[in-house]
Amino acid sequence: MNLINSPILGTKVSLHSFTPKPKAIIKNTHTNSHIIIMPKKRVNSDESNKLTTTTTEFDDSLEPTTTKPCLCGRRHFIEAAATATLTAATQSATATNSDSEYTALVNKFHPPKPDWYQKFFAWVLNSFTKSYEAEVGQYKSQIFSILQEKKANKILEIGIGTGPNLSYYASDSNVQVVGIDPNPEMEKYARSSATSAGFPLSNFEFIHAVGEVIPLSDASVDAVVGTLVLCSVKDVDLTLKEVTRVLRPGGVYVFVEHVAAKDGTFLRFFQRVLDPLQQTIADGCHLSRETGDSISKAGFSSVELDMAFLSNATFVNPHVYGIAYK
Repeated sequence: MNLINSPILGTKVSLHSFTPKPKAIIKNTHTNSHIIIMPKKRVNSDESNKLTTTTTEFDDSLEPTTTKPCLCGRRHFIEAAATATLTAATQSATATNSDSEYTALVNKFHPPKPDWYQKFFAWVLNSFTKSYEAEVGQYKSQIFSILQEKKANKILEIGIGTGPNLSYYASDSNVQVVGIDPNPEMEKYARSSATSAGFPLSNFEFIHAVGEVIPLSDASVDAVVGTLVLCSVKDVDLTLKEVTRVLRPGGVYVFVEHVAAKDGTFLRFFQRVLDPLQQTIADGCHLSRETGDSISKAGFSSVELDMAFLSNATFVNPHVYGIAYK
């Protein structure tokens, strides 16, 4: 393991070798019934105000609504303060050429859980997400096809978890995948998923790491994949900066994320109520993040972003999925 200077964090982080747009902003347009928003084309920086979408909605006029004073300013101030605190803490880390120093840096962003919790959570994800993956697969297939179109041979997957996406890479024997996850108990399930999908283990590397400090050098991968991960990272914006850093020019970020429901709906109300519990039982997962906005504002040259409701996801709805181009 070598060390690199992180241009984002202003400190050195461990480096693992990788061997084996203006913004199409969609905000508060969804309802708590089925909705799909389909951008017709990529949006260039001088055409962001020309985004054309086709929207299919079902009437929610009978749905009771709730209203409350806007606390946006206070919330944004708190979020900004938290981000500054985290960055300052990271900058104070002493860089040495050892795994333990990088592990300490990882733990700043993702404090370690008890071993029993990490094992249990990995087992739950591996055992009880089959129906979800079956339904979300129709959307993943649409966006993962860009990886073959772009001939993406080097792929980084952040929050790889138990490896449900490895089957999408298996058709190309030249593809090399690095998967990072803060839970080391995910590795055995990810390797098992690779074997089941026919993806060669010689082309797969699992690294205990977090999205806020990706241990890869600048412009080192053709694509970054993230599915259901930005809901759980401590710093969404910093993670997206790291994604753009490691992507090569012309590279793509392929994503699927659940986001907050429309303001004033019962679904959004319950998401706010259940959010603290969700974070506790689901390893930091937030129910009410505006992740689509964050991706749209992350500095990609263009973003294709669609929305959909999944019938078996209950409070974890709606979803955004799409492709961001560096």
